[in-house]
Amino acid sequence: MREEIIRELGRITEEERALLEGGGGIDRGLYQMDPPQAGNDVIDAKRLLEAGKLITIRKHTRFVHFPAHTHNYVELIYMCRGRTHHVINGGDVFLEEGELLLLNQNSVQEIYPAGEDDIAVNFIILPEFFDRALDMMNAEENPLRTFLLDCMTGANKEADYLHFQVADVLPVQNLVENLIWTLMHPTQNKRSIHQFTMGLLLLQLLNCADSIAAPSGGGEQKLTLFVLQYVEEHYRTGELSELARLLHYDMYWLSREIKRRTGETYTDLVQAKRLSQACYLLKSTKRPVADIALMVGYENVSYFHRLFKKKYHMTPRQYRIG
Repeated sequence: MREEIIRELGRITEEERALLEGGGGIDRGLYQMDPPQAGNDVIDAKRLLEAGKLITIRKHTRFVHFPAHTHNYVELIYMCRGRTHHVINGGDVFLEEGELLLLNQNSVQEIYPAGEDDIAVNFIILPEFFDRALDMMNAEENPLRTFLLDCMTGANKEADYLHFQVADVLPVQNLVENLIWTLMHPTQNKRSIHQFTMGLLLLQLLNCADSIAAPSGGGEQKLTLFVLQYVEEHYRTGELSELARLLHYDMYWLSREIKRRTGETYTDLVQAKRLSQACYLLKSTKRPVADIALMVGYENVSYFHRLFKKKYHMTPRQYRIG
């Protein structure tokens, strides 16, 4: 990250100066609606976001212990320098330089004091901010997109957070830096820039399923992500047997687990992705339907027609001109 951004974020804030001079804990009035009370553990977006805004950035306050709390917003934490120690739903998470931590409203988070050289930024995000970003991730059925959306909104009870170990993924680092820069400095068309940048960031993170650290006791989340990512990348020729081999699982056990965790069979997931991609190609190219069927993995064009019509209640040609 550019040194000028680090220098700006590294300055001691008034809140941090008061902590250094007087000690004590966090000022609940900065984070909670009036009247702040002990036992009220919800950090309120209304305290951190200006009226009408859907996203803002706030440097993580150092030198203080944040007791267990929840948020009524989605929080994305980026570690610019150093590291921070979090306890999320009872499990330790160490966020290292260049990594991202995405938490939904279900997460119970505790944060140990950070030192002066531990510089992190918190993106405070209302769920509706993601509408445009998620549109960029395909309007058609996309199980991986659905999984990520459920993680952000809290609908997925298995996934209260996602820890992306992406320090060496240059596109992610560039997009996060761009997002921080535009949130810190006035610019025209800010909301659109922020939403499109977030969309690009989420698209890049979808390609980093193998860089997500499994939560303590959260192996199910990691397995589900790996399966969905495999389908995204190998829908044309990928086989369940090959996926089982990569994961070192018995194929029949894995088949049952996929059904239990996603509600769909492996074949269903592959078919949904193939047909979704066919829809995209029908609208965005002039290739013959037979070529598109082959491109998405169907050598039997008649079979492709039957599947397509069953799902969309029209033929591929009707879909193209519709």
